[in-house]
Amino acid sequence: MLTIRQNQKKILKLAARDDFVERMLVHLNRFFPEHYEALGNDSCRELIDLGIKNAEIHEIVNERDVCKYIDLMVSFGVDFDKDPKFPWAGKILTDQSWKNATQKTEALFNTGIKHLSESP
Repeated sequence: MLTIRQNQKKILKLAARDDFVERMLVHLNRFFPEHYEALGNDSCRELIDLGIKNAEIHEIVNERDVCKYIDLMVSFGVDFDKDPKFPWAGKILTDQSWKNATQKTEALFNTGIKHLSESP
């Protein structure tokens, strides 16, 4: 039987996180090229790290959901979840009725897209 030790789990987790950050850099460069160019690679890494941490505060941890959360940070600002200009974000994130984090993230993302499409 194969046994994975705690330090091995930690190394695997860090490798998966690093891989996610690299893929997010490509994603941001592809879908938000102006932001990527303005921030630069290092600041985009910091943004991604902050996005991972902020998403986790809201129990959003699956990669696809974290990606959407970071997309919203780029679109509305890093503190969009607390910004009084976007009360819909805080309301969705604090609503305890969601069945899971993916459902919450979908509602957040779809509301964000709707908000963007209605803005002049």
